[in-house]
Amino acid sequence: MLALAAPAGAAGSGDPDWPCIQRRVDHLSLAVMWPLPLAEEPPALSPDLAALGAQLALRRLSEEEMRALVEEAAARHSDLTPEAWGEVFRIAFERIDRERARIIGGIVRYARNQARLAREIEDLRAEMRSLEAAAEPDFDRMDEVEEGLDWRTRLFADRDRALTYVCESPVLLEQHAYAVAQMILPHAR
Repeated sequence: MLALAAPAGAAGSGDPDWPCIQRRVDHLSLAVMWPLPLAEEPPALSPDLAALGAQLALRRLSEEEMRALVEEAAARHSDLTPEAWGEVFRIAFERIDRERARIIGGIVRYARNQARLAREIEDLRAEMRSLEAAAEPDFDRMDEVEEGLDWRTRLFADRDRALTYVCESPVLLEQHAYAVAQMILPHAR
């Protein structure tokens, strides 16, 4: 029998719209990842440094590729101030955080759809029990209900299996932001 409940780890979260084991944090804190002071007025960056911040936010880049981009920029801009490096990180961080928040919103919609699907499955099961208990069962309707139940149950199970991957995405983005900070920090000090 298919269990139609939130994952065990999410049960204690207190948020029925959050199915993940990880605690829900909608936005990351830049100050947690960047220990140096940031300029009140962000310094003007050359177009290539602003583009570097945007590139470092891309998930498709490996750590080696990101490191090479940072090292190349450090070699080209050896006089870059800590504030300017902080601004490069801020650009990357804000893009990563926006993407992460978008994914978290998707996870919430995902959880709501799973809850709706679970209710539909329970309703169809109740209807099937009623149809089976009837003095003169409506076999055509029973076939329709069974087909709907099979489809929804399969869909629910497929989505449930994908949940682990879906829930890892915000964590991976947080790790990505931290890795970017760690690559830039040595040049900012």
